[in-house]
Amino acid sequence: MDATMVLVRLASYLDLTVLFGLAAFGLYGLRGEERSGSALRLRPLLVAAALLGLVVSAFGLLSLAASFGGTGLLDVDRETLGAILEDTSLGTSWIVRVAALALAIGAAAAIPRAPAAALGTVLAAGAVALATLAWTGHGAMGEGNLGWLHLGADIAHLLAAGIWIGALVALLLLVFRRSARVDEAHVRLSHRTLEGFSLVGTALVAVLVLTGVVNTWLIVGVSGLPTLPFSLYGQLLIAKLALFGVMLLLAALNRFRLTPRLRSAMGQGDHRGAMYALRRSLAVETSIGLAVLALVAWLGVLEPSGPM
Repeated sequence: MDATMVLVRLASYLDLTVLFGLAAFGLYGLRGEERSGSALRLRPLLVAAALLGLVVSAFGLLSLAASFGGTGLLDVDRETLGAILEDTSLGTSWIVRVAALALAIGAAAAIPRAPAAALGTVLAAGAVALATLAWTGHGAMGEGNLGWLHLGADIAHLLAAGIWIGALVALLLLVFRRSARVDEAHVRLSHRTLEGFSLVGTALVAVLVLTGVVNTWLIVGVSGLPTLPFSLYGQLLIAKLALFGVMLLLAALNRFRLTPRLRSAMGQGDHRGAMYALRRSLAVETSIGLAVLALVAWLGVLEPSGPM
């Protein structure tokens, strides 16, 4: 059941970060008709992400009920489901998440008619849905003022990660477009969004580092730092931090070398080599981001002081 819950958590993190991050990218990265155009088909992507979120949420609720009741997924009864939904914070967060996802589906469908307003609504709904995941991990375990600080830091961490992961997905879709459909306008759009995300990325790194420090302090404590390498939780946390460091290096490579290289290539009329380098770098960065999400999903079901 622990393995099932980790997989459900991973699917939830991945799906909701993409939903929220793509909506954000549509607002800060695209302009006017680009938001409903063919360069990045946001409407089907966002509708699919929200629908998948509903499916994953339903499966996650069944898995949780099966764990509580000590039964199989097919043997979960209504009483157990009702008790979770009515009497636990997890149940409340699940209801809020499902409502937010339903709103996101309706708003995404309206993108062709009112792109900015529809994306703004999807962004807000996606933020709420993603924030509810904070109640499934260590962020909801504290009490009093420190408990609220931990929960707030966890939510801010999730939202910043969502903007980063969503942007990586959007940029991959742009740069991996089939060569026959890549004209000068598409290359210019790709370059502009890459430059735009570079500026956003600086703020994201600051938020992720600050909230990461707060979360580690509240979960592990200063006294627990020396023992981190000797527990499974600590080893996974160290691995997560190492992968995050690699993501920072790749992001710096994209910003200071590969994106300027694309600009130079555009002036020379030959962008293929520069686009290939960006594809490779973004693909590696996205893969590492998925690995980080997997570690986060695993860390959330472990006791920080647990043994190896």
